[in-house]
Amino acid sequence: MQEERKIPSHIAIIMDGNGRWAKQRRLNRIQGHRRATETVRTVVMTCRELNVDVLTLYTFSLENWKRPRAEVKALMMLLKQFLIEEFEEMQENNVRLIASGRLQLIPSDVRFILDNVISKTSSNNGMILNLALSYGSRAEIVDAIKKIAARVKTGEIDVSDIDEKEVTDNLYTAGLPDPDLMIRTSGEMRISNFLLWQSAYSEIWITPVLWPDFKKEHLFAAIEDYQKRERRFGLTGEQIQEKKKVFIY
Repeated sequence: MQEERKIPSHIAIIMDGNGRWAKQRRLNRIQGHRRATETVRTVVMTCRELNVDVLTLYTFSLENWKRPRAEVKALMMLLKQFLIEEFEEMQENNVRLIASGRLQLIPSDVRFILDNVISKTSSNNGMILNLALSYGSRAEIVDAIKKIAARVKTGEIDVSDIDEKEVTDNLYTAGLPDPDLMIRTSGEMRISNFLLWQSAYSEIWITPVLWPDFKKEHLFAAIEDYQKRERRFGLTGEQIQEKKKVFIY
């Protein structure tokens, strides 16, 4: 019998709680974000060790641009610093970096470093680290619709050709598998405009742990919980069990 994959192929994480973590310790929000980068390093390397194929991190949303200018500037600085400091680690661990979002909004100096790391890691064939930057899922769907509409307008495709695959192929995440497991820290019960299309059948795991306190054991707990679930994709439990009886020779 073909064994089911024990480790999720694609894990997506909503990294929430940096500000609250800092507030609890009477620190400023920037210190919370700085501490959060240490968690990112731990999670990226742990997922690489577990042979996760894709890790998507909700790094900076479109809505985050509305935050105080000083905080946005600090976040961009931390992003730039992370990319510079972690480049060698990505190369050594065969991690390929990509980014999803309206990247044209990112400051030019940060975008230069981002594009450089993406280019230099493009031949790596280990885990894909996908940073959702300047990202909003509704905006992503709108942008996909515009691209599809442009193809219809030029006669490249007909309206009747538009199906789920066509939409998927025009999202920022084109070419990536849908997330098997979505994790949210800080205990909030929402997905905050993150991968709305892609997460249609994702298993969701929410923890009250704030992102700066998220450790290996929390990731392991999320994966262990995922492994106990039966993913039916609209089928019945009985149908799933029948499919498991199929032998692959």
